[in-house]
Parts: sequence; structure tokens; C-alpha cells
Amino acid sequence: MPRLVMKFGGTSVATVDRIRNVARHVAREVRAGYEVAVVVSAMSGKTNELVAWCKDASALYAQSEYDAVVASGEQVTSGLLAIVLNEMGLKVRSWQGWQIPIETSDQHGSARIQNIDGARLDAGFKRGEVAVIAGFQGIHAETGRLTTLGRGGSDTSAVAVAAAIGAERCDIYTDVDGVYTTDPRVVPKAQRLERVAFEEMLEMASLGAKVLQVRSVELAMVHRVPTTVRSSFDDPDDARPGTLICDEDDIVEQQIITGIAFSKDEAQITLRRVKDKPGIAAAIFGPLADANINVDMIIQVVSGDGAATDMTFTVPAADYERARAILDAQAGTVEFERLEGATDVVKVSAIGVGMRSHAGVAAKAFRALAEKGINIRAITTSEIKFSVLIDAAYTELAVRTLHSLYGLDKA
Repeated sequence: MPRLVMKFGGTSVATVDRIRNVARHVAREVRAGYEVAVVVSAMSGKTNELVAWCKDASALYAQSEYDAVVASGEQVTSGLLAIVLNEMGLKVRSWQGWQIPIETSDQHGSARIQNIDGARLDAGFKRGEVAVIAGFQGIHAETGRLTTLGRGGSDTSAVAVAAAIGAERCDIYTDVDGVYTTDPRVVPKAQRLERVAFEEMLEMASLGAKVLQVRSVELAMVHRVPTTVRSSFDDPDDARPGTLICDEDDIVEQQIITGIAFSKDEAQITLRRVKDKPGIAAAIFGPLADANINVDMIIQVVSGDGAATDMTFTVPAADYERARAILDAQAGTVEFERLEGATDVVKVSAIGVGMRSHAGVAAKAFRALAEKGINIRAITTSEIKFSVLIDAAYTELAVRTLHSLYGLDKA
């Protein structure tokens, strides 16, 4: 029988009534002839509550014990869904990550999946059971300690389980009915996409789209797991197809630009008149990398005399103050005149595999933004996307301008 993994997020399982609705979605797929594994998140708001309890207990809590606490939210949900499915007459078994086991690294709070042994799930399928799995969690084999995968980790759990059991696809159920050309709250004319290439979705997820966790898309792309984003709030008996994330070759008609993403989680740092000499970039960015601060856009402008350079780059807004402190501490090693910064900036990106075969796509955007009076602070490009850093006040105007420019209003 074909296998299917279904994942339901926190809003989808926020109450027992919503869990009953989820159970109807699961029952539909069982009736369609699938062997089903369901991966669930904690009920909406529960993880935040558990995190708050940890902080209240101690400001310097052990990360391993933090994992033991916050992983309990998914345990509750998996048990409740199993109870409801059983009441509906289905054979079912709930699973915690360590019971399967889902083996991870020992980086508590943000562990990475290293291996999943699907033998126990296989045995359950042979018994006709639906597997209900607590997402977001695993176990470090050497220490035997419970681990968690970081925010949004249930998406990663679901795709990894799908790869491990050879599922036909992985359906991610959330509070939206698919992937849109941009945020519909910003552009009411945003269109739901029928299909998106893995690479495009990876860029969209990393550039501000909140539909899927980046690591889950990476896993889906590496293991070629077709993944569908669907709404759990659809009528289970008349559910819409959602958006399929798949290989580029499976998309017949490809737009030049597929979507516009934006990220408000950006901060800009500029070092003025940095002494221009070999190794200066390593001296600046090495300590930031050691502190796990991700640097994105980088612009270097050399002065006319060649003696100094201005260097501008972006970091996550949450790391801005930490980055400034690290750079100030390097003042003796890295000679610069002054440090300037800004947090009122936004990164707006256009993504599309069609950019590979079309010239002038970015230049068209730069002209359109200039005509709207939007100044570009920084630019980065890759094969299938370009990003511009602009003042936050122009976010909605920039997104709407690019969305219309590339014909996405009528996609």
C-alpha cells in the first residue's frame, strides 16, 4: 500500500474540537488506501507556555532539561489525536521521537536529525495501525537524552519520517491553503501557486516566507520527497489540493518570477574607512561566524586612494547588538574610523527558477523601485533570486510594485 505522512501544526490542533477535525482528515486518507503516519505539533501557545515556565524556574536553565520540558507539548497532542482516532474505529498507536527512534545530534534546542529507523513504524503498518508521531523531538543515541529540533521542527520531523518510510508524499497542514505569490495581507491580489520547485521554496522559506521551516525544505529537496502545503481548516470531505513542492522538471509552465518574499528581521552594519589590507574581511567576519551570527548581504567600496574601504553587511535583527559588541571588541585588530548601524530596514526578494534563462530581470525591478522613490541600500543576487535592502517604511510599496511588475497579480 502507498504511504503518506500528514503533519498538523499548532493552530490545527489548538483544541480538542480541532483535533477531531484533524482526525477526519486522517480518516479520509486511510479510506483512500494509504498507510498513514501523522506528525503533530504542540497545541497552539503550549510551547510558549512551557518555555516561560523554564525561564521562571531559572534564568540559567540546563538546555537538556529545557528539551525535556518543551517536548511534552507534542506528547500531549499525539496522545489526544490517537484517542480520537481510536474512538472513530481506527487502529492507532502514538509514538514519541525516542520510541521510533529518531536519532539526532546532541545540540539541545536545535538538534539535527541524523537517522530514523523505520522498522517499528513498518511493523505498525503491517498491523494496520495509523502512526501518530510527536514532532519536534528526537533522542541523542549516546547520552539517551531527549532533544528538540528548534522552532518549526515538526515540519522537519515530518519530511524526515516521509523519507525514512518511503512515503509517496508529505502533506503539511497549516492555517493557510498553500504557498502564495506573496503575503496576501500585504497584497490582496496574491495568488495561490499550484506547484513550486524545491529550490524556489528553499529560497522563499529562507527569505521571509513563514509557510515552511527551511530545514524541512532542505530535507525534502535532498530526498526528493514531494511535499504539499494544505489547509487543515478545509472541510475534510472537500479538501482543496494546496500547493505541491516538487522537482523543477515536474512543473510544465514556469513563471520567470514565482514569488516575492520579505524579511523584517534584518539589521544593517557599516564600517567606515576600514584599512584596506589582506585578511581584513576574515578579521571582521571570522568572529561573527564564531558567534554563530549569520551575515547576509555584503558590499565593499574601496576609496579612491586605495587605502581604506567602506564595508556594509546585514545580520539578523536579533543579533544586531551582539554583532556590534563583537566588532567594537575587534577595534584594535580591525582598524576602522566608525561603526554605523540601522535596524529600520527590510529585505525584499524576488524568486524564480525562470531567472536562469532570462536576462535583465533584476534591472527591471531596480528601475521600477526607483520610479517609486525607493532607495536601495544593498543588493545580493543568485541564480534564481535577487534581494534588495530598503528602508522599512517602503516595505508594502516595494512588495506591491514587484508583485505587479512581474505579472503575479494574475498568476
